[in-house]
Amino acid sequence: MTKRKVTEIVEELAAPIVEGEGLELVDVEYKKEGANWFLRIFIDKPEGVDIDDCGRVSEKVSDMLDEVDPIPDSYFLEVSSPGAERPLKKPADFERSIGKQVYITTYEPVEGQKTFEGVLAGYDGDQVTVTEAKKTITLSAEKIASARLAVVF
Repeated sequence: MTKRKVTEIVEELAAPIVEGEGLELVDVEYKKEGANWFLRIFIDKPEGVDIDDCGRVSEKVSDMLDEVDPIPDSYFLEVSSPGAERPLKKPADFERSIGKQVYITTYEPVEGQKTFEGVLAGYDGDQVTVTEAKKTITLSAEKIASARLAVVF
């Protein structure tokens, strides 16, 4: 089973549990680190998640995964907040982040660069507009490799 397939299956199974707890499923990762596999589920809510939220979701998702058993390898399950540098993956993530500092990488160079850091000025579903220090650039959403909130000090 591919890593992508595992994340899709887990996302489908975990979403109702997470939403049932009044939380948002932000992301699911399935990664090998050293000799071990890690299944990471990132959850959030407007006021932020706490250890109790993570514990409840972890217990319920773990029980469901034990029952359905969709992953052939042994793995460690981790449930946590996406942190201050929350990934932007869904249209709602971009819409909610307008006016915030972001860090974006693209699959190929746009105007000679592949990384962009600035304020997310706009999002229309097809294009993302970022205002950097002295310029504004519009990126095709399909060319974005990764996007996340950026912490500004």
